[in-house]
Amino acid sequence: MKLRNNASAEHPAFGRSVLSAVVVGGFSFLMAFAQPAAAQEAKHLNLQEAVQMGVQNSKVLRLSQTKIDQAISRYNQVKDEAKPKASASYTYNHAEIPSNILQMSKHAEPFFLPKRADAFLGTVSVQEVIFAGNKLKYAKESTDLMAQVARLDAEKDKDEIAYHVTNAYFNLYKLQQSQKVVAQNLQAIDKQIKQAKRFFEQGIVTKNDVLRFQLQRSNVELTGSDLEINRKIVVYNLNVLLGLPENNDLVVENAAAPDGRNVSLAAYVDSALANREELQAIDLNSRAADNNIKSIKADALPALVASADAYHINPSGSIIPPARGSLAIGTVGLTAAWNFDRLWTNKNKIAEAKIQRSQLDISRELTTDQLKTEVNQNYQRYLLALDKINILQTSIAQAEENDRSEASRYTNKVASATDRIEAQTRLYQALINLELAKADAGLAYFTLLKSTGNILN
Repeated sequence: MKLRNNASAEHPAFGRSVLSAVVVGGFSFLMAFAQPAAAQEAKHLNLQEAVQMGVQNSKVLRLSQTKIDQAISRYNQVKDEAKPKASASYTYNHAEIPSNILQMSKHAEPFFLPKRADAFLGTVSVQEVIFAGNKLKYAKESTDLMAQVARLDAEKDKDEIAYHVTNAYFNLYKLQQSQKVVAQNLQAIDKQIKQAKRFFEQGIVTKNDVLRFQLQRSNVELTGSDLEINRKIVVYNLNVLLGLPENNDLVVENAAAPDGRNVSLAAYVDSALANREELQAIDLNSRAADNNIKSIKADALPALVASADAYHINPSGSIIPPARGSLAIGTVGLTAAWNFDRLWTNKNKIAEAKIQRSQLDISRELTTDQLKTEVNQNYQRYLLALDKINILQTSIAQAEENDRSEASRYTNKVASATDRIEAQTRLYQALINLELAKADAGLAYFTLLKSTGNILN
């Protein structure tokens, strides 16, 4: 650090020139994206097309759809539980009877049983639950609510994809605009180099003046190289997001956003409370929690089940019985059952379910506060971005006037080459800052829309 200060002290003009070039190069290096090379044919995109392509080709959304399908399948499974239960069976039994004489008392005649026996038993049973405390009803409602939650999660994923595409789009736009300014800067430097060489040939300036302008151009060229590398990285990533070939080149069009200042902060907050998927998901989960409480209470109610059974008994030992060698029996029944121990064993289950319901209420309040804070923060940042544009427009007017003045003074040999370079550097840095600020304001607007749940509307 000490050596650097000494060098500047010994050669003040040269030190300021290097510092100006470093400022331009370092500032431009922070910009992560660049304009595509003119020689390469590129695909032109506007923001709406980019977002549409990103949503259509997103693998994340394909995964979200499978979760929706899974939730619908679970709902259909619960509906199937309400259908009658039916079963059928056919059984063969073989018995060996070593002790085949049975006498109930000393005076009774003995019964002589066969040494062995075979029998076939066929049954068909159908059962229908008439009433079970509406547990199946609550189960169907809960699984339907979970399917709706899955759809909300997919909508949230869609918003996230749209925002990622929008963010990448604006970053690429920032670099394209910045590179245009850099190209203008190079043209202006080339003019200065020609002028400095002409002055040198006339003996008006020294060789150092020419070298300072050439050094400035070299640093700006290095900045352009850095921008091009980063542009290729961002274009590659954007191609992946959009589902395009990775080697495809992209050029984004004007990314100006509508003016959102005519909408009040309160309106943005109300939109967020009405549209954000987080709050809607909490509401659906709260309804599912209510159903869970009702289902636990219903578990303590009596149940009524109707049944119909048919039996075919064949003791002949042959699969096809002889005439009148088998019995066919049919029965119908109505069963009322009550597990009344649930009246006291389910109390703690109900208490836990109510706690879970209370947690959802508190979660909704917390989420509401967080959404309000998020919307307000994004709204203030959007206003700040717009104010920054106005400030930079004023600074550009000042920088242009200063640049004209220094150009005139240098031509008249009142100012040094270093003063001329510094004025030009400030002007083009201000121009770059303005283009970045415009893109940042556009992105801030869409960030605000995202926080209200309306980025795709």
